[in-house]
Amino acid sequence: MMFRSVQRNAIILGLFAIATAAALALTNAATLDRVRCNKQIAFTNTLEQVLPADHYDNSLLTDFITVEDPLLGRKTHHIYRGRLQGKPAGLIFEATAPDGYGGALSLLVGINVEGSLTGVRVIPPHNETPGLGDKAELKKSDWILGFDGKSLNNPEPPGWAVKKDGGVFDSFTGATITPRAVVGQTLRTLQYFEQHSDTLFSVPAEPASTETCDE
Repeated sequence: MMFRSVQRNAIILGLFAIATAAALALTNAATLDRVRCNKQIAFTNTLEQVLPADHYDNSLLTDFITVEDPLLGRKTHHIYRGRLQGKPAGLIFEATAPDGYGGALSLLVGINVEGSLTGVRVIPPHNETPGLGDKAELKKSDWILGFDGKSLNNPEPPGWAVKKDGGVFDSFTGATITPRAVVGQTLRTLQYFEQHSDTLFSVPAEPASTETCDE
C-alpha cells in the first residue's frame, strides 16, 4: 500500500512538473514576443524623431540596406531610406561612435537629400555616466537637438567640434568626452553621406522581416 501511495504521488508530482514547465515555456514565448514588439515600436518611434514622418510616405523598416564602412563605425550598419511619392527624401543611418566615455555609443543620424541633418539620437543601452554623459539622450536634455539643420558646411569643418576644442557645439558641465564622441561621429556620418549619396537610393532593398507588431 505504501509503495502504491508513493508511486501515485510521484506520478502526480511528475505531471504537475510537466504542466508547470509547459506553462512557463508558453509564458516565456509570449513574453519574448511582447518584448520584441515593444523594442520594434520604440525603434520605429525613434526613427520618426530622426526623420519626421511628413518627410516620407514609405515604410522605413522595409526599405533599408546594410553597409560596412569605417566612417560609420567598426561593424555593419543599416541605412533606412525615406521616399516621398517614390522620390528620394531622406536617410537614417545607424552609426557607432567608438570613443564614448563608457565605450561605444549607438546613434541614429537622419539626413535629408540636401545633406542637412534632420535629427540625431543616442540609442540606449550605453555606459555613459548618469547625470553627465547620459545628457546626450533626449529624455535627459535637449542638447542633441542642436544638430538639427546642421550640414558639412554649417558649420564649416573647423566648427565640427565641441567649444573646448574650438568648435561650435556645447559640451556638458563636467563631461566633454561624450559630446565630443557624438559630434565626431555625426560629422563622419555626414561625410559618408556626401561620398555615397549618389548610390544609396539605387541599391536594392534587403528582405525585411515578415513579423509585424501592432501598437
